[in-house]
This record gives sequence, structure tokens and C-alpha cells, in this order.
Amino acid sequence: MMTSNTAVWVPTETPHNIRISPGAKVCNLFIDPCIEGLPQQPVMLSISPLLRELITYLCHLDHQHSKIKETGRIIDVLIDQMVLMPTEQFDFPIPKEPRLHKIAESLLDDPSNRNTVGQWAIRFAMSERTLSRLVNQELGMSFARWRAQLHLILAFKKLSDGVPVQRISDDLGYESVSAFITFFKNKMGIPPKQYAKQQSSLNNL
Repeated sequence: MMTSNTAVWVPTETPHNIRISPGAKVCNLFIDPCIEGLPQQPVMLSISPLLRELITYLCHLDHQHSKIKETGRIIDVLIDQMVLMPTEQFDFPIPKEPRLHKIAESLLDDPSNRNTVGQWAIRFAMSERTLSRLVNQELGMSFARWRAQLHLILAFKKLSDGVPVQRISDDLGYESVSAFITFFKNKMGIPPKQYAKQQSSLNNL
């Protein structure tokens, strides 16, 4: 999952699939794999306002009637910017392992689900220790961090859409808005309202 300020970089010949939310707008760029400096593994990239505008411009460009020389210069700037973009650590990987895949789908369908690792383990007829180890083997992180990353991504999107913090807290299943604010601040270093204000300022540059 991603927000308007991020992009997914997928290297050539990497098997993948995408799930697009209803009403979402997506731009796809295909970049020569010979270009140096770009990540060798799939990652999420932060997208600056300039880079976002360059991507949007190229995706809507009439390539049949565009001038090759001018378009080439724009592409050069875009590549230079992409190489400079930091990678984001906030993603929600979907495991291939069947049981974990079902858990991921359940969390996506109902992010307010607060089932513990033990409860999920019972549902799939395994011990809590086995499930925890499986999550770590498949994803390289704990179950708590995995779910937290989903909540962060959803919070980013909702904040960018102007959804009130109280509503986001309810949608994600927190007992109180203060609990959600504490969670967000612990992960991002700032409260959600301040984060939304900063992102709005960046988007208006």
C-alpha cells in the first residue's frame, strides 16, 4: 500500500502484482534497467513534489506529438531525482505463505481487527510461537510491526484525504484517539495533525 507521496520501485524481471483501490489514480513508468543508481530490490520511494509533477507530466504526455529532445531532458531530470529519493520503510508486504496471506487479506479488509498473535494462531491451528516464527521468517519482522506498518500507511492516506484524526482512530480500532496519537507519534516523531500539516505544505510547494 502507498500514499500520494510514495512510489513503488520494482526492478526488471521481478514477479509482482498490484491491488488498486477503487477511485485510485496510478501512473506507471518503465525505466531502462541499464540506468545506474536505482535500487536493485523492490522498495518504496519517497516522492518529492517536483518528482511527482515530472511523473504526472510524462504519464499524460502525448508521445506521438511530443518533441524527443525536450522529452529526453525531462526524463534525465526525472532519473536524477529518482536516484536521490530516500527509500521508505513503511510498507505492508503480502506473504506468499497461504496462512499468512489470509491474515494479510483479513487485515486489509478490516484494519480495525485487533486479534492477538495467539488468537490468529488458534484460528489457523498452530501455536503462538510457531506463528510468530513464521511471520519473522517470511517478512523479517514481528507481527506487531507488520500490523503497525499497515496502520501507518492507512493513516498516511486518510490524513492526506483530510479525514479527522478521531475518525482514523476509530477506523483502525484504537480504544481512544489519544492511543492512536501516541502510536503515531512513537513511529513518526510528531502527532498526526502536525504530520498532515507538513505534508500539505510540501504538496503546495
